[in-house]
Amino acid sequence: MGYSPDSIRHVKLSTATLPLSTPISDAKVFTGRQKPMTEVVFLFAEITTEQGHEGLGFSYSKRAGGPAQYAHAKEVAETVIGEDPNDIAKLYNKLLWAGASVGRSGVATQALAALDVALWDLKAKRAELPLAKLLGAHRDSVRTYNTSGGFLNASIDEVKERASRSLAEGIGGIKIKVGLPDTAEDLRRVEAVRAHIGDSVPLMVDANQQWDRATALRMGRRLEQFDLVWIEEPLDAYDAAGHADLARALDTPIATGEMLASVAEHERLIAARACDIIQPDAPRVGGITQFLRLATLADQAGLDLAPHFAMEIHLHLAAAYPREPWVEHFDWLNPLFNERLETKDGRMLVPERPGLGVTFSQQARAWTTGTAEFGRA
Repeated sequence: MGYSPDSIRHVKLSTATLPLSTPISDAKVFTGRQKPMTEVVFLFAEITTEQGHEGLGFSYSKRAGGPAQYAHAKEVAETVIGEDPNDIAKLYNKLLWAGASVGRSGVATQALAALDVALWDLKAKRAELPLAKLLGAHRDSVRTYNTSGGFLNASIDEVKERASRSLAEGIGGIKIKVGLPDTAEDLRRVEAVRAHIGDSVPLMVDANQQWDRATALRMGRRLEQFDLVWIEEPLDAYDAAGHADLARALDTPIATGEMLASVAEHERLIAARACDIIQPDAPRVGGITQFLRLATLADQAGLDLAPHFAMEIHLHLAAAYPREPWVEHFDWLNPLFNERLETKDGRMLVPERPGLGVTFSQQARAWTTGTAEFGRA
């Protein structure tokens, strides 16, 4: 049977606020740059075609930006009505031009990410394939590490208990936050967790951009003894030269990239050889279409990959990356979806369900604070 042309009939945008059970603090709170995080704001896009195919996508914002994403998406979403949903790159460019005056990074493209992810979800569902298989998977599971148990608002005993729980649940590695004004306390926390989980368990640390160059070098040298998988965001996210110097100076790999908001910003990072492990975030760079562009550049540069947050999306993208990647395990988003991702023997398994393999929960509907619809329902 040949291809049957289809077109987008209806787009529904929703904004929902996910409350966090405990206020979350990383180093940016302890240095006074941010307040504890109490919620995450999501932008959801649901796309339906004339033939009844459906796709679900999302973007998100922490602390600020959620209402702006929703507002921009509402301004441009109608652009895709009547278009062939298979022509994702074409539609992405059309959406970009619809909002060209606000640029091609940050909120402008993060608003498009929800629509872009929904189009990829729809395409994979139409093919009756998991998204990873549609893209061309290199593996059916991905190494995974937990972050949500290692924040600085938790005591060392709490972090150790959560690490044990994560490992018992089949998660392979543990990441904890550092970057406190008291660097000695950082070292005490790392030493305590390493002693607790043992030398064979992969351990990562994340300074959330809170060290200056001198501190990062001193701490990097002192952290070498713990055989870390990586040191994450030791410096300001836009300090490519500083990251490059640090990557050359230390044996421990340097990871960064999650805060960058476009492919162009990542290109500068890659050109500077500023990291060993790149950590793009598909919703932050504009969606799956942009992430795939970035992944090609990263692979050509010989970089390892460990996407940030949003494991429901990034599991599929990591599975399709040529080099053995990592995917970040966060349980925060569990209430938003009816399905759960499975972890076993240190890896996260790509679901066999088509598309992303997730559907909206009733709780997500209940947390929705605004909706906008375009086309015919």
